[in-house]
Amino acid sequence: MSTPIDPAAPQDLATRAVHTLKFLAIDAIEAAKSGHPGLPMGAADFMYVLYARYLRHDPSDQHWADRDRFIMSAGHGSSLLYALLHVAGYDLSIDELKRFRQWGSKTPGHPEVHLTPGVEMTTGPLGQGFATGVGMALAARMANARFPGLYDHRIWALVSDGDIMEGVAAEAASIAGHLGLGNLVYVYDDNRITLDGGIDEAFSEDVAVRFEAMGWRTQRIDGHDHAQIAAAYDAALAQSAKPTLILARTHIGHGAPNKHDTHKVHGEPLGKDENLATRRALGWTDETFVVPDDVRAHFAARAGKLAKVRADWTGHERAWLSANADKASLYTALRDRVVPADLLARLLEKLPPTNDATRALAGAIEQQVAALVPSLVGGDADLGGSTKTPIKDSPKVARDHFEGRNLRFGIREHAMGSLANGLGLYGMFIPFTATFLTFSDYMRPAIRLGALSKVRAVHVFTHDSVFLGEDGPTHQSIEHVSAMRIIPDVDVWRPADASECAAAWCAAVSRDDGPSELILSRQKVEPLPGDAAARAHGAARGAYVLVRETGDAPSLVLISTGSEVSVSVAVATRLAAEDGLAVRVVSMPSMEVFLRQDAAYRASVLPRGVRTASFEAGRTDLWWRFVGLDGLTLGVDTFGASAPASVLAEKYGLTAPQVLDRVRAWWRAG
Repeated sequence: MSTPIDPAAPQDLATRAVHTLKFLAIDAIEAAKSGHPGLPMGAADFMYVLYARYLRHDPSDQHWADRDRFIMSAGHGSSLLYALLHVAGYDLSIDELKRFRQWGSKTPGHPEVHLTPGVEMTTGPLGQGFATGVGMALAARMANARFPGLYDHRIWALVSDGDIMEGVAAEAASIAGHLGLGNLVYVYDDNRITLDGGIDEAFSEDVAVRFEAMGWRTQRIDGHDHAQIAAAYDAALAQSAKPTLILARTHIGHGAPNKHDTHKVHGEPLGKDENLATRRALGWTDETFVVPDDVRAHFAARAGKLAKVRADWTGHERAWLSANADKASLYTALRDRVVPADLLARLLEKLPPTNDATRALAGAIEQQVAALVPSLVGGDADLGGSTKTPIKDSPKVARDHFEGRNLRFGIREHAMGSLANGLGLYGMFIPFTATFLTFSDYMRPAIRLGALSKVRAVHVFTHDSVFLGEDGPTHQSIEHVSAMRIIPDVDVWRPADASECAAAWCAAVSRDDGPSELILSRQKVEPLPGDAAARAHGAARGAYVLVRETGDAPSLVLISTGSEVSVSVAVATRLAAEDGLAVRVVSMPSMEVFLRQDAAYRASVLPRGVRTASFEAGRTDLWWRFVGLDGLTLGVDTFGASAPASVLAEKYGLTAPQVLDRVRAWWRAG
């Protein structure tokens, strides 16, 4: 039997604290029989210095507004973050570390915000944490511009080789440098090893030179030398003109005698023999999940100091509000992201005329939303003139001018989606983005992560179908609405008129458990029958009966969205007049919202046993759940073509006479 080594053996406190973090991570991974020990062992030194001396946070109040935010962008290093959160004093017990990567634990394989105390964002897809942190830093600058003298915090992140290589990080880094986000401090764990081997097999650029060219301040250090680490942090805190990238040269698996600096330590447990050898090499006990008393006391003392800093800030907040009474109402509205309870009613008071494209209708409604919801901020991918989304009478955010509400993302959809997540996770702001629907492909990773993270964000996508016209199939959306709909916890809205646009905007800014997608047309939509307020309230439930059949029950139901709804109304009118059918028209602007309604409401809109057809100018696959196997789905299941919209409508069978013929033939064949 091996002889345990006393963790109180002569080592300085900092070394013992670093070893504590390493072995808590190692022990969690060994218990799970899976994980990534290499990064936690290599990054433990600079992470210890950060949490023990620099990070401004309070484990007893994880939502403190003036806290620093730390992002583990290299989410595979989660076991190190959990070890830090445990010893720092967050509500994360040693038992949770023992349940690493297990069902129901607070210590999943990659960090998840809203699950683990102290985790600021969900990470794992490399590059997303890097880019989202830029959004948080931007939000902090915007908060400072609105409430000068109230806040003094920074955004920190650990980024890896993989983060640095991903394209989304490059886009976000370019924005951060352009805006001079000096409140951003990223530590690059430069261990030069990836999952499959040495980094030099695929990556040979000078990272520092690239980042300096984008407007960053860089510094190279030994990532295991605490004096160099502290000096680099001090230098970052001493300036505010540029974001900082600290290139910390580290050794993956630092301390493992046989796996140190090898790719074998990246993504698999050390194993029994190497685990024991590492404990011998570092003078550590064989007992697992050990936190020496002096290390625990060391972090407890730090937590006590931070609690006082937070308490002092709370007093400062009261004094600031007293001295700035004119800003108190705005502060409350932003802090709580207040959305008026009667927002929809107030939007309905000023509906724009319907005979226009929904991008124009939604854009006009957005101006009213912006006037009533001061938290709303956002921008577009250099397409504001087309998406109709810039907020009027508000300046653009620029370097040293962060008081505006309009963001210039440039032609960077990847980063735009991630920055929106950062703005949303920061609190205070409700972000929106805008681009053409076909470019949602570039934003999909961020939208998915935003849904997983329950981010309140609004993504406006215009030019929604083949009706885009002459720009051709590269720009015409076919599968994109369906692609958005199949992401869990994403609400997709494709409104048909101004009243439905109002319902969509109201729902999107009010929702606090995930992102919403507004799918809007370039082509004009026709006015719909009935009362606008009734349509809006029906749309707010995801789907409603727009045209009710004559008689006691429908013999046929037509479901449509967006610009196709008016076509369905025309078809229903002719079927009723010429064929004597009792036809119901259902407008379904949001499948997801409709499916969350109670069963009785769903049945009142789509009664069972009634033949049903759907019509939407895109992929038809998802409509089978509503029409049934005997139903009819009309749409476009092939790529488009370059031609005027009117020609495309004819070629793809989307005109009212063509839809009428197909529905009639299907009904008669019945």
